[in-house]
Formats: sequence, C-alpha cells, structure tokens
Amino acid sequence: MKVAIFIFSDANGGEEALGRLFNGLATAYDFKQRNTDVSIYFQGTGTRWAGVVKQPDHPVHALFAAVEDKVAGVSCGCADVFGARDAAIKNGFDLISVNKVPGTSGLPSIGELIADGYTVLTF
Repeated sequence: MKVAIFIFSDANGGEEALGRLFNGLATAYDFKQRNTDVSIYFQGTGTRWAGVVKQPDHPVHALFAAVEDKVAGVSCGCADVFGARDAAIKNGFDLISVNKVPGTSGLPSIGELIADGYTVLTF
C-alpha cells in the first residue's frame, strides 16, 4: 500500500484548520509506524504551513518533526499564489511542479500518484 496525504487547510484558518493539519500529520505518523509508504504534500492554502510547522513552540512541531522525513514537498504554484514560496524555501521544503498547470509554476500531480498506486487522502 502507498498513501499520499495532502494538507489543504490554511495556517490562517483557526482551530478547524489546525485540527485538519494535526490529523493529517497523525495519519502520516500512523502509516509511518506501520512501515507503509507514505508521503505528505502541502497544497492550496496548506502551503502556508511551511512557515509555521518548524517553529519549536508550535503545537504540532513535535508531531511534524516525527514525520518530516515523509514530506514530499510544497506545491510550487500554490505557494506562489498564497504567498508561501519564500517561507517554504527558507524552511527547506522542496517545491513540487511536475503538473504544469497553465498559468502556474506547477503543482504536484495527483493523477500521477493515483496512476502509481497511491491512495490519496486530503486534510
């Protein structure tokens, strides 16, 4: 089994968004503990988490650190649109641009992941 977890919740979205991030990372942690192939992607307004999750005083920091090795990266095009590119680069996230959507610098390809046998979960 292979799982791709997409975090779409907005870092500016309050408790509901934080809950979605937490549960997405907790799901990744569960799969990691089971030795399942799991990858985490930040897309849409979720790219804004790139500037937050590495802060040591953030509530999800410890959980993020436990799954950081499973982060595939941040959607390049979404990071551009939602002002997260600089924070993503500063914090060492890879910018993913394989899906060359017109008018963007590219996004991850959910179609490619599904074709490669991944189950896609969104948070």
